[in-house]
Amino acid sequence: MPWWIKTFTWLFMLMAAVVPIGVVMGLMGLSFTMSLYGFETTNPISPTGIALTLLILFKGVTAYGLWTEKDWAVRLGIIDAIIGLVACGVAMFVLPLVDRSEGFVLNFRLEPILLILYLLKLQKIKPTWEAL
Repeated sequence: MPWWIKTFTWLFMLMAAVVPIGVVMGLMGLSFTMSLYGFETTNPISPTGIALTLLILFKGVTAYGLWTEKDWAVRLGIIDAIIGLVACGVAMFVLPLVDRSEGFVLNFRLEPILLILYLLKLQKIKPTWEAL
């Protein structure tokens, strides 16, 4: 696994460990800032907050699987990358059409570049990973 995937693996495992704290804070009426792929909220109990919580937990499970070299990790990682690319696409191209509070603002995000590299790397190592 390349160093940059290992780095993100640890980052997403840490994020997944912290998210339950945010959910508890949200249940107590406190704010907790969450952001991923261009989606952002300060209320973990809102629809956006629940979606972000699920995405982060999914990324955490995937990261744990990659870190511990589980059989299912690469398949889950490929699904994770595709979900991330779709989410980024929605954040970049659909949200500006729906949320007109600041006028039409098209944001280009850097996440799709890393997600494409991640997806390509996982597809490349998938046969070797599954053969082990």
